[in-house]
Amino acid sequence: MLRKIIEIDAERCTGCGLCIPNCPEGAIQLIDGKARLVGDLFCDGLGACIGNCPEGAIRILEREAEPYNERKVMANVIAQGENVIKAHLKHLKDHGEFKLLETALDVLRENNLPAPSLDSGPETIPGGCPGSLARRWKASSVEPAAGGASALRQWPVQLKLVNPAAECFRNADLLVAADCVACAFGSFHRDLLSGRVLVMFCPKLDADLDGYVEKLAEIFRSGNVRSVTVARMEVPCCGGTAAVVEQALKKAGVKMKIRVRIIGIDGAMQNSEEREIQ
Repeated sequence: MLRKIIEIDAERCTGCGLCIPNCPEGAIQLIDGKARLVGDLFCDGLGACIGNCPEGAIRILEREAEPYNERKVMANVIAQGENVIKAHLKHLKDHGEFKLLETALDVLRENNLPAPSLDSGPETIPGGCPGSLARRWKASSVEPAAGGASALRQWPVQLKLVNPAAECFRNADLLVAADCVACAFGSFHRDLLSGRVLVMFCPKLDADLDGYVEKLAEIFRSGNVRSVTVARMEVPCCGGTAAVVEQALKKAGVKMKIRVRIIGIDGAMQNSEEREIQ
């Protein structure tokens, strides 16, 4: 079947092994001094290992692969003990994989094993990248102002890290912002972010823009997004921010108006325009 799965660049891999503890599914092992994907059916394609590779040797691609098998994964996870079980269940929950989570819990029940509590913070769980663990909370009721309360309601915000199936995208008002906007625009939280779900990227420096198009398309296809606001800087290279969103909407087959807000390098709101994507 065609699905997402990790790929390890053997030339970049130094064999440091940092990716291995962050793959409780057991899909990665050190073989001949290199990290290797040992079985398609153990890799869920969510990429928990990516943020822990200092060489950037791991990426997610879409290819023909053996279907991921949660029951076989759980047999491997259970053998590694309570902490690994907890890390795996937390991994599924934080990436919005609730069907797989229910299967994993079924396996625990069938083996008369208790299900660990998932309420503790991610810092208490071995493995996993804390920066990519999905979280959601209510925005502060305090009026955001300069130096005031944050309007951010979910984590992560970098497009490379977000899970398109995360609950925060369902019926959301989406803000797609270029990385520099939050630094330049003093009223970012009050005037742009308030009431919206945020994703950020840099259209000039980020390499996988095609991957971003696909990820946003998945969000548009599955999340029933209500509105899209794009916030970009006035510099020409930032124009790709809106272009990525437009390509994603077309790829998803979604007709929608997007509002583009342009911020000057002096921090002032330059103008706003609406585009209808057919």
